[in-house]
Amino acid sequence: MEWYAGLKMIHMLAAALTALLFMTRIGLDAAGKPGWRETPLRFLPHINDTALLVAAIGLVIVTPWMPFVHHWLTLKVLLLIGYIAAGLVALKPKFSRKTRILAAAAALGQLVLMFALALHKPAF
Repeated sequence: MEWYAGLKMIHMLAAALTALLFMTRIGLDAAGKPGWRETPLRFLPHINDTALLVAAIGLVIVTPWMPFVHHWLTLKVLLLIGYIAAGLVALKPKFSRKTRILAAAAALGQLVLMFALALHKPAF
């Protein structure tokens, strides 16, 4: 468990950055500034999300929590898949504005639920 505190800190920081970077990109798109696609905002989220995933895997290794055993963690993984899918639609200019807004709302809602599960770890 000596790795737990460090992994948890990295995971929490990367999760917060994920939300911030997603909201920044959505906000820039909503403001009619798609030029962010030509800046580091295009690839920084991928680097951050890789750190987030590595820290999450590390936490699963050093803690007794296991997907499919601890249902809150299973739900968090399923929400993550939904967030990725909704986020892809929200950030693709080929979709209509209405579709992108709905996808962005779905992605943000799933982020909120993932954060709530991480904070409360309900036993259901």
